[in-house]
Amino acid sequence: MAADTPLWIPTQERIDAAPLTAFMKAAEAKAGLAFSGYAELHRWSIEDREAFWSLVWDFCDLVGDKGERKLVDGERMPGASFFPDARLNFAENLLKKTGGGPAIVFRGEDKVERRLSWNELHALTSRLQQLFLSLGVKAGDRVAAMMPNMPEAAAAMLAAASIGAVWSSCSPDFGEQGVLDRFGQIEPVVFIAPDGYWYNGKAIEVADKVRAVAGKLATLRKVLIVDYLGTSADVAATIDEAAALEEALSPFAARTVSFERLPFAHPLYILFSSGTTGIPKCIVHSAGGTLIQHVKEHRLHAGLLDGDRLFYFTTCGWMMWNWLVSGLASGATLLLYDGSPFYPDGNVLFDFADAEKMTYFGTSAKFIDSVRKAGLKPIASHDLSSVRTLSSTGSPLSPEDFRFVYEGIKKDVHLASISGGTDIVSCFVLGVPTEPVWSGEIQGPGLGLAVDVWDDDGKPIRQEKGELVCTKAFPSMPAGFWNDPEGKKYHAAYFERFDNVWCHGDFAEWTAHGGMVIHGRSDATLNPGGVRIGTAEIYNQVEQMPEILEALCIGQDFDNDVRVVLFVRLAAGAPLDEDLEKRIRAKIRSGASPRHVPARIVAVTDIPRTKSGKITELAVRDMVHGRAVKNKEALANPEALELFRELPQLAS
Repeated sequence: MAADTPLWIPTQERIDAAPLTAFMKAAEAKAGLAFSGYAELHRWSIEDREAFWSLVWDFCDLVGDKGERKLVDGERMPGASFFPDARLNFAENLLKKTGGGPAIVFRGEDKVERRLSWNELHALTSRLQQLFLSLGVKAGDRVAAMMPNMPEAAAAMLAAASIGAVWSSCSPDFGEQGVLDRFGQIEPVVFIAPDGYWYNGKAIEVADKVRAVAGKLATLRKVLIVDYLGTSADVAATIDEAAALEEALSPFAARTVSFERLPFAHPLYILFSSGTTGIPKCIVHSAGGTLIQHVKEHRLHAGLLDGDRLFYFTTCGWMMWNWLVSGLASGATLLLYDGSPFYPDGNVLFDFADAEKMTYFGTSAKFIDSVRKAGLKPIASHDLSSVRTLSSTGSPLSPEDFRFVYEGIKKDVHLASISGGTDIVSCFVLGVPTEPVWSGEIQGPGLGLAVDVWDDDGKPIRQEKGELVCTKAFPSMPAGFWNDPEGKKYHAAYFERFDNVWCHGDFAEWTAHGGMVIHGRSDATLNPGGVRIGTAEIYNQVEQMPEILEALCIGQDFDNDVRVVLFVRLAAGAPLDEDLEKRIRAKIRSGASPRHVPARIVAVTDIPRTKSGKITELAVRDMVHGRAVKNKEALANPEALELFRELPQLAS
């Protein structure tokens, strides 16, 4: 296929049916303008943010009082305030729909399958809300969950949000320390966990981990054990202040859920993003900002319609879970899957798509690449006629995999490569259902987001690699970081590089078609398999080991993904043998998570560092990838960089 030919062009029928088209007409009427296409609509959306976001509120039927003012201090970043007079409740917006139709369809590998109607979801949320209130949970309290992606997680989040409590979750494969590094900072009053989970056909028990974590969270009033393996009552009996969820809910009959309407900026979620130093950052996201950004992305960019069936392969520890559950606000049925996407084989998600008439199939670039490499051809083995959109995120989707989607999965599908992050609980660049799809390119910037690519001097550049920035404030910016009262950590994370401009930490490049290519991280954060993790959590584990004097970790671009590479400087007489490698991996797996485990461990005699003593991950990463190292004069021992040039251990 010629490079100047799109992989897919929407038909006029698809364009006419897209909610984005109806929104553009509404925007033209509001602005008194005529837009020639998406680029002009986007330009208006950032030039008149007040009018744009007010129209999103109306078009997407948000429930609440919008208030008079739409944007105050709009040129300050951070510091802008969207809808400062508004009152709303996040859960009320997600539970607008009632009836006997399906709200959630859940599969836990081939072991468990459950369905909840909208009325049943309301009922479960109501009973959980009453339970939380009986435990004294109030607005602003934290409810923490180490949960599989199952219906109880979504319902518990809705119950917490209905009260104005703050929800925070991670997946049950995190190690004890990884969980405590997160929830230990936010002092939850309720902790929700399963009796175990299924992965790769095996039952994984977590009772010991739950007991250890609960014992170190001093603020807990209750531990709730959700039944997944059939042992919740037995597990709860071994943990102080614990109860099986079903038992805890037994006193409460379902009734109408009550919703406390709170300010637009009231905290809703705490998400975690690891950096290169210290424990994970606790990123606080607001109810209003999360809601309006998600409904904009779902309705306008994903093209969601009432009754659609929305799927994203995710865990409760990834922001795509938060994004997925917001689909309820658009009247979509959530299709939840928990477990391995390759058990018993790589057809399992396509089987799910066919069986449940999935309309939006969300997954990772790594999954698409793995399907291609496994020689699978869903286009021949599955119907997939219901799938309108196939979405990919987590890491850049290669041109080869773009082509594979159309050749090996489905010819007539909107392939939406999307990119954003935990930091904004949403996307900066994503699908545009009314525009063509070009190989290797994300279609465009999100409406209302002043996305650009800048060089090191802060000047906009075209068709060159640079820093992904956002030059104007937007509603889903974090409300702040937890335990950062003066905002210093928050400011340092995004606004230190360019004053009053969000710098995201991604290498990006505008294309000739007005689309974007993301080239990976421009900072030292790792992104294996699309899950953004920090090196600090790895160092915290391995540097406890007496054999290791110090360590340095990078993400190596390899095989259309990023793999974790750990360099270690060993104590005298300590060999990097098979036993030590095994113990290093086990330590990281149990203390952090399986995602942190390095694909390669390499011994080195020295590690480069700055004159102030900091190790230089970016310089090592550039060296490993054969790129020129900038600012060598800042290094105390620049000669150490040569130890990382063309290493044979990293060639395969």
